[in-house]
Order: sequence, then structure tokens, then C-alpha cells
Amino acid sequence: MKEKVYQLLPDFLQNFMVYIYNRQAYKRRYGGEYKNFRKEKKENRTLSLEELKEYQKNRYSEFIKFVIQNSEYYKNSIGNIEHVESIDNISSLPIVNKEVLRNNIGSITVKTSEQLEKSKTGGTTGKSLEVKFFFRDSQERFAFLDDFRSRFGYELGKKTAWFSGKNLLTFRDVNKNVFWKTDFVHHVRYYSTFHIKDDYLKYYVEDLIRFAPEYLVGFPSTILEIAKYGIANGYDFPENKVKAVFPTAETITDETRYYIEKFFKTKLYNQYASSEGAPFIIECEKGNLHLELQTGVFEVLDENNQPAQSGRLVVTSFNTAATPLVRYDIGDSITLEDADKKCTCGNNNPLVKEILGRIDDFIYSVENGKINLGNVSNTLKDTKGIIRFQAVQNKLDELELYVVVDQEIYSKQIEKVFLSNWRDRVGDVMKIQINYVNEIPVEGSGKFRIVKNNIKDLL
Repeated sequence: MKEKVYQLLPDFLQNFMVYIYNRQAYKRRYGGEYKNFRKEKKENRTLSLEELKEYQKNRYSEFIKFVIQNSEYYKNSIGNIEHVESIDNISSLPIVNKEVLRNNIGSITVKTSEQLEKSKTGGTTGKSLEVKFFFRDSQERFAFLDDFRSRFGYELGKKTAWFSGKNLLTFRDVNKNVFWKTDFVHHVRYYSTFHIKDDYLKYYVEDLIRFAPEYLVGFPSTILEIAKYGIANGYDFPENKVKAVFPTAETITDETRYYIEKFFKTKLYNQYASSEGAPFIIECEKGNLHLELQTGVFEVLDENNQPAQSGRLVVTSFNTAATPLVRYDIGDSITLEDADKKCTCGNNNPLVKEILGRIDDFIYSVENGKINLGNVSNTLKDTKGIIRFQAVQNKLDELELYVVVDQEIYSKQIEKVFLSNWRDRVGDVMKIQINYVNEIPVEGSGKFRIVKNNIKDLL
């Protein structure tokens, strides 16, 4: 009903409704214990590695005790494990994947009379999942996220361009080439991530130049398309306007970072978390990624569930008391930096060499094995005129590429280079089919997936 009323309102009232929604959300988000959490996060910035590990050890013990007492699932599955509250015994606990979480969500979520906040994970795999949070846990997560962004000058109220999965536009907006709504009180403009196509990108670029945001937040795939369009069409974004770009929800490739930083003439600072409540990995001013031990436990495991330098990420998150994440296989993979490497930024948390992204964001070659997202992105090397592409694998021996091109630049020679780049990665056996299309739609969440692997269950 609310959505139908919103669709009928004039533009200025729709903007007002966006402000009302934000005001209510910010009241919950920045109320309660938020200020105390912000103070604590700032004080913890310079803890030594030993102090961080001690903090992590204590939080883990408190979290596990709470989970066993309040979650039926974990009471039955880990309640009888000896010394279960000790972080040294974490490997004795079972690993929980997304299917286990989804199938047991009722018994995993704690029983409480408190009102809980709901959060739905994306649906890029075709299955969504709803988890719940205590408001104090959400407040602590936002306090940590805001503390991270504040290191680059951001606070609520700074002029911000936001690119997320909110679908706020009407047919009237699209017909007028208006692809945004604005909360004028909090100085946030929300740009649609559902209308990223060549016919509309000029309106995004020109409005961003007029709006002149200090910060950009949201899906990097959308920001990337805007940046590439701006560069290709000779737009000159003003110097010293954007202070930082904070991407969310998607893996950052070298190409993404290069074009966004080039067009907006600023730095991109990456951070990793998840809708389910994964602990944080953040990028510092020196460009290094840090595992934030005060937010949870990070395990990097190989196929035999043994500790590894590079592998799949299994997390235990301290801010997920309502729907606990205990040894949760989140579906992503990372590579750790050498343990003896230190950062000079003042953050003493361990370093991450690379966030490799979703485990199913890969193409599988019978000849060469898995080709990860970074290598898929690099198939654009030495090409021009490819605006966007998506790789879809439905069979072990077949790959479909959906490609949007600039007809004035793209040529048969560039196609050969593009195919050669793919052959270097997948070998000579796999059949590659190129489908030239006018546009490639985003997912229902507003995200764009460069890789769609539909055969991972066969591997």
C-alpha cells in the first residue's frame, strides 16, 4: 500500500518520504548505545596486536556463552563440546554454510521478547535469506562502519551520492531522465542502480557533476560504469570535490579501482562485511586491508578445513547475537598477507593481501581449473570499446559471454584480442559463444554480476 501511494506522489513529496524513512532509520541506528560504541571504536584504533587478540578472546567467550544459552540450534550442536567458550578450541565446532543457516533459521535465531531488526541477504544465488539483529548489535556495526569512514572525514550530513538496491523511481522519473531521489535534510542523493545503460549514463554523470558530492557510497559496479562513461565521453569531474569512495557489497577488481579513482579524482577505500553480519575487513589510508579482530574471528581454510594462507573464509561475528554466525562459511575467499608484514598506519590488526570475492564468482575450465573474478576482469586487457560484459557458465565445456560494445570503437580485431585473452585463461577446449546485446540487466538486488556460475554444484 505504501509503495502504491509513493508512486502517485509528486517528486517533492517523494523526496520528503525518503527523508522521513531515513529519519526513522537513523533514530534506531544512532540511538541506544551508538555513541558509546563510537567512543570505544575510536579508542581501540591503536591497540597493539596482543591487546586486540585479548579483546577478541574475551568477546568470543561472551558470545559463545550467550549463543548456547539462547539458541536452540547451538545449544544442541555445540553445548556439550568441552571448553567450547575458548577461542583455542574453535576448530572443534561445526562449520555452518548458507544452506544449513537457511534450513535451520528458526532454531538458530534466539528466542527473545525484544523487538528485532530484520535484514535480508541478496538474492544473487536465487535464494534470499532473512536474519535478525538486536538493535544494539546493529548500532555497534554502524558505529564501527562510521568510525572507519570518519578516518576520511565522513560523518552523517556530509553531501553523499549513494548507489544501492533501493528502487525509488517511477515511470515519470525515467521519462524525464531523472534517475535519483534526494534526502535534502541529510544531504544524500540516491541514484538508481537499475537503469545503468548507455542511453541514461550521461544524465548520471552530469547530475553528479552538478550535485558535487563529497562522498560516494554503494555498489562499485554502478559507479564503475558511470566513471567509464564519463572518461570515454570527455567529461571532466571537478578536482578536489569527492574526498573518498566507499564501495559496498561487491568485490573490487583492479579495473574497478583504476577507473573510479581516475574519473572522480579521489581514492577508493574498500571494506568487507555482509548483510548476514560478517565481521569487518577495512582498507586503511596506506591502501592495506586489515582483519578487524575486535569484530569477530576470521578463519581461512583449505578444502580439508585446515588453516591456509589463501582459501575460503569462515567467520564468527560478535554482532550477530540474534541470528548467531558461528563458524559460518560465508561463500567468499581471501588471501592473507605474510604474518611478519606490518602496516605503518597505526592499525595493528593482521593484513589481508587480497579479497578474492565469492567462491562461485569463477569460471571453471576443465583444462585450467578455476578462473577467479580478478582474472575474468582482466580479459579486457588491450581491448577498447567493450562497455560491459557478463560471463555465464551453464555447462562444463561451454561459456557464454554477453557483451555490450561501442560500435564506433569496437572491431573484429578487438574481438580477437578479447577471445585470445579468454583462451589464455580457459584453454582451447571450452566452447566460447559471444552474444552482443544492447544491455545486461542487474540482479533484483540492484547489483551487477560479471560472472554467473551455474555449474558449481557439479564440481
